[in-house]
Amino acid sequence: MSHDYRPGDVLRLECPFTETTVSVVYRSYVCVPWPWLEVDREAAHIRWDGDRALPLPDAGEWEAFRTEPSETLLKPGDSCRVGIPPTVVHVQSVVHYDPPLVTGMLPRPACHLDVLPQGETYDPELEDQCYAFDPAGGEPIGIELLFRPYAFLEPGDEVADRDGRAWRFDAAWDWHPLDGAGPDAPVWPLVLLARGGGPAPTDVAAVARATADGSHATELERWTGLTLARPVVE
Repeated sequence: MSHDYRPGDVLRLECPFTETTVSVVYRSYVCVPWPWLEVDREAAHIRWDGDRALPLPDAGEWEAFRTEPSETLLKPGDSCRVGIPPTVVHVQSVVHYDPPLVTGMLPRPACHLDVLPQGETYDPELEDQCYAFDPAGGEPIGIELLFRPYAFLEPGDEVADRDGRAWRFDAAWDWHPLDGAGPDAPVWPLVLLARGGGPAPTDVAAVARATADGSHATELERWTGLTLARPVVE
């Protein structure tokens, strides 16, 4: 798919396992030379040594990349493979960088996806809960879009629901009633009222078709069934 991701997307990640050798083993981490990225020698004040630290399972830190054999079995000098087994994640946020971010590594990322693993709900009180990666970076991560709730809408769209209430759509679980009433969700079917300078008749028809059956609850049920998490409602 294209690199136009958005919060709420449910993705399956996979990266082919590639040979490397263990550099250092710490109490909670295993360091290996990273097979895919290069040192950015023009990066000021950032010097990357070419290694990547991968947490052990009991380190309390989630990392998509894993080793074969398991990190707990490795010692310095061991050969191993590093990659991502098929892993379901959901996107919490999308961060764009212009110019691309200087990290000490090449290529420099122009975008990061902050994702959470299946079974984990975002907690705004926790720091560094999400795992960030460059969807278009040097690591050959395969990304499959499993589900995008409200895929037929675009952020900023305004719609009218079955009860005649007008709403602004900002994200799958981020709806704003334009009548100022309490937070809730629109009742399907929906009529597209505004999108950019339009909406175009084809867009209006597409939203009508998509919401002729189903409901907000069915979108939520499908999302939670894939993520095994609860949505964060604004």
